Amino acid sequence: MTETPALKAAEFWEGRYRDGDRLWSGRPNALLVREAAELAPGTALDLGCGEGGDVVWLAARGWRVTGVDISHTALERAAGHAAEAGLSDRTAWERHVLGETFPEGSFDLVNVQFLQSPVALDQRRILRQAAEAVAAGGTLLIVMHAGWPSWQSEPPFAAEFPTLDSVLDELALPKADWTVETLETVRSVSVSPEGVEGFRDDNVWRIRRGGDA
Repeated sequence: MTETPALKAAEFWEGRYRDGDRLWSGRPNALLVREAAELAPGTALDLGCGEGGDVVWLAARGWRVTGVDISHTALERAAGHAAEAGLSDRTAWERHVLGETFPEGSFDLVNVQFLQSPVALDQRRILRQAAEAVAAGGTLLIVMHAGWPSWQSEPPFAAEFPTLDSVLDELALPKADWTVETLETVRSVSVSPEGVEGFRDDNVWRIRRGGDA
């Protein structure tokens, strides 16, 4: 039987989480903190939530957050992280193979951090669905790597990195209904596993939907 892209993606990410105690730091992504710290709390959706660092940070600030991931192990760890922080009542968890299934409802914030993968991922469709899930007056926040770290001399796999303009073109959001609030490439320190210090560029899109929240 030929493996489907969804099966390959599920096996890949489940394997990555299952084979280690913790994949990520547990801290929220820095550009989420920068872009969302001043937003009024409401409902939020975190796509590709991993072990829940962003979800827990948002919930601690008063948001009601739904975290979505493809990995059962990641979601179990994320729920445990929220419980330890006393935030189980403000968080919910759903497993989805994004590109094939998507959470129902609309949200005041849709957070998409580094939704980039070495295995099959219908990024264009997912981003369009993310935009559709933003409630009137709400915010779509997307952060993606703009390239490999400066110390990465041999990329581990072939990858295409979206540009600021290419994502806006793919979203095709009506200008009358949406306002681009942040469109920026941000450079930050990046350290290799061997301790070599360099930098990495990330692209940030923060786009607000018109209408009353």
